[in-house]
Amino acid sequence: MPSWDPSAAEQVTSEAQLREIVEPPHPVVAEKVVAGIDEVSRRFIEESRLFVVATTGAGGMVDVSPRGDTTRSVVVFDDGKTLAYAERPGNRRMDGLHNLLRNPQIGMLFMIPGVNHVLRVNGTATIVSSAPFMADLALKGVPPELGVVVSVEELFVHCGRALLKSGAWRPGTWPVGVEQLGVSALYESQQALKPRV
Repeated sequence: MPSWDPSAAEQVTSEAQLREIVEPPHPVVAEKVVAGIDEVSRRFIEESRLFVVATTGAGGMVDVSPRGDTTRSVVVFDDGKTLAYAERPGNRRMDGLHNLLRNPQIGMLFMIPGVNHVLRVNGTATIVSSAPFMADLALKGVPPELGVVVSVEELFVHCGRALLKSGAWRPGTWPVGVEQLGVSALYESQQALKPRV
């Protein structure tokens, strides 16, 4: 494992430095962001049983959390600029919801297994405990206790290079021996970092 020495690294601290290294994007890429949900994007979102939610806490710490269900867990409203997702209990930490109470900005990344491009959404979120749409997101006949409604401010398709290169959807490319990296092994290894009292 390599060691990290900040003094041996040349840091990038300005946009000018960044653009000296990376050329500006093609105009089509730079201007692809829209402030609404088109019909094809609606279908993509509603087929996405796997998506990732990013929120930011009061202190600026970013939290990223996956969401997934065996059935649809997102609805897109007919105004073409609002969506909502079911907030299932999971581990009950509710890190993202705590963050949204303090800072309603949200980022979402929608994926469909087997499809190599993803859909990115940024917007402003509101947490609800009761709304008619929640019946549409019932799991085994039980509607969620909480939902998150997102007013979409940015939406765009993101190329599939990362998923293609990583082989995320191709089982033959997956690493061997990852069963040793299970939840229990990760938890025990992480807890060993805590100071002993």
